[in-house]
Formats: sequence, C-alpha cells, structure tokens
Amino acid sequence: MGIFDWKHWVVILVVVVLVFGTKKLKNLGTDVGESIKGFRKAMNDDEKPAEPTTNQAQPVQPAQPVHPQATQPVNAPNTIDVQAQKVEEPTRKDS
Repeated sequence: MGIFDWKHWVVILVVVVLVFGTKKLKNLGTDVGESIKGFRKAMNDDEKPAEPTTNQAQPVQPAQPVHPQATQPVNAPNTIDVQAQKVEEPTRKDS
C-alpha cells in the first residue's frame, strides 16, 4: 500500500476530472502537445546548418530600427549618470 497503489491513483484521477472537467483537461493536453512539438521543431532548426545562398549578389544590410523621437538607433548603448543619495527613514507617529 502507499501512494503508488493503483486504487489511490484512480481516486486522484476521478477528483481531477471532477474539478477541472474533461474539456479543460483535453485543451490542456492539446496545448502541452503543441508546445512540445514547437520546441522540438525549434531544436531541429537550430541543429541544421545555414543553407548557402546561390545568388552571388552583394548582401543587403538590414536597416537598424530607429526610435521615432531619437536620432540614434534603438540598440545603441545608452548610459545614465546618477549619484546615489541616502534616504532617511520616516518616523512613525504611533510609537
């Protein structure tokens, strides 16, 4: 006996089906299956080497995205110069 007894697992399964319902469990299983399939596809795509291009034309450089209000590209490094200051703790009125 113990937690690995098949009777306990049947009771747990019945409780889970009653709480969540079969429709939600079916949707959950479908979502998990699709996410695993997508993960496997992404892993297989990473393992494949890049296909060489047959076109010997000059490569086109992608345009860098620019913030509408900025004159420099969005991915340019930005730094902020600040100086830390100590903040005093407020005093409690009830003590």
